[in-house]
Amino acid sequence: MAANKLRVAWRTELPDHIIGLAWSPDGSRLAAATVSGPIFLLDSNGKSGSQLQGHGFGTASIAWQPNGDRLASAGQDGAVRLWNTSAASEVAALEGGAAWVERVKWNADGTLLATSAGKKTRIWDSVGNLVQELPPQAGTVTDLAWRPGTNHLTVLGYGAANIYDSANGQLVKSFGWKGSPLALAWSPDGKVLAHGNQDSTVHFWYAATGVDLQMSGFLSKVRELAWEHGSRYLATGGGHMPCLWDCGGPKGPEGSTPQMLEGHEDNLSALAYQARGYLLASAALDGRVLLWQPANKKAPKVGEFQFEVEATTLAWSPDDKSLAAGSDRGVVAMLKLG
Repeated sequence: MAANKLRVAWRTELPDHIIGLAWSPDGSRLAAATVSGPIFLLDSNGKSGSQLQGHGFGTASIAWQPNGDRLASAGQDGAVRLWNTSAASEVAALEGGAAWVERVKWNADGTLLATSAGKKTRIWDSVGNLVQELPPQAGTVTDLAWRPGTNHLTVLGYGAANIYDSANGQLVKSFGWKGSPLALAWSPDGKVLAHGNQDSTVHFWYAATGVDLQMSGFLSKVRELAWEHGSRYLATGGGHMPCLWDCGGPKGPEGSTPQMLEGHEDNLSALAYQARGYLLASAALDGRVLLWQPANKKAPKVGEFQFEVEATTLAWSPDDKSLAAGSDRGVVAMLKLG
């Protein structure tokens, strides 16, 4: 490997496993959620600011409002909570619809918030008013994503990825698939939907035509998906090596061999592409955070950082110049490019 392009700017220790990281839109603050409940607001220099109570029995996910100062969180107390991060106060506590609320996802302009709990999916406005309750899914909702360029919400669960119009709650399209999907990701151009699955496969759907294809041979269930900003490359986990699929040809990745990035010694836990760049970050149970420049085929690994325990989550700053990483024992590290 050439010179390490990841420089440690700071690291801080929080009380418990880091389950989620979310940047403020201006990059001045970082929210770090711990699995036991509390959410910590850190400034860009690593100084601990406010602490939010989070959720009783544990926080499951967080999402910072685009272009706003509100943080949404979900947890095992059955609630969705909206926080005013400037005042470190709770704005609203919303009923998620089941004992455990798993997902919170803002739309692109921060005017709508989607939440999932059990088989139920609800859409709220930015102040916590219920806009839509979507039809119950056949099984537990495993992931949510807004289709880029639209206010259509994709709901992933057993047997299908269903797309709904948030304006009227009507089903726009359903991609039926007999299996247990775990995580989904839309290409940034909104043309391709990919989901990773319990049976160690990745399924692709072309939105315009409904044509689908499947990639198999992964070593474990696939929960890690990350698209490059140009929508050509998809990075997938499902083992200890990030796999990079070229989706740019007329048949997409069908029949192709992915680029395999070797460097981790245990299964991946997170993948994250820069929002506008071409660098890919990966985290794994071996505690390593690795930085990749996949276009450099001879030496794609260009940076690394090592936790003493499992690495759990990653988040690029809005300007793509800093990478936040969390660990199983509560350490948050801020890694700068350089």
